[in-house]
Amino acid sequence: MQRKDLYDDETFEEILERLGRLTPETEAEWGSMTVAQMLAHCAEVQDVTNGKKLKGTSLFLKIIGPIIKKVVLSEKPYDRNIKTHPQYEMHEPEDFSRQRDRLMDSIRTMHALGRRETRHPLFGKMSASDNGWAMYKHLDHHFSQFGV
Repeated sequence: MQRKDLYDDETFEEILERLGRLTPETEAEWGSMTVAQMLAHCAEVQDVTNGKKLKGTSLFLKIIGPIIKKVVLSEKPYDRNIKTHPQYEMHEPEDFSRQRDRLMDSIRTMHALGRRETRHPLFGKMSASDNGWAMYKHLDHHFSQFGV
């Protein structure tokens, strides 16, 4: 998998263009989330990267955080149907337009904040390069799940 950076203007525009191709009728090629649930999931992950609190993190997750970070930052694509943090699980129906706009706003917020080092609640210190790659990889994973 080619390592890209969501802070890069070309990559940022690519992600927004792919997001724009999703419709309420877009169906998943695998997995159980609807397109609206996927958008809500991605927005929540993006919001935590932007500084939102991650709630309900067990001691076990904190201990294995560095291991998860290695998977997140590797160039190996994510496996399908991989387990996620409980805050990122979406079980209720979601409104497509609201969640698409929320995700778009969150991606734009990250880009506007600019390249910066952060402290992730599970992964610890994340360089700007790590953040840009991790968010691109996650969005690419789910956009590919829905064929865009």
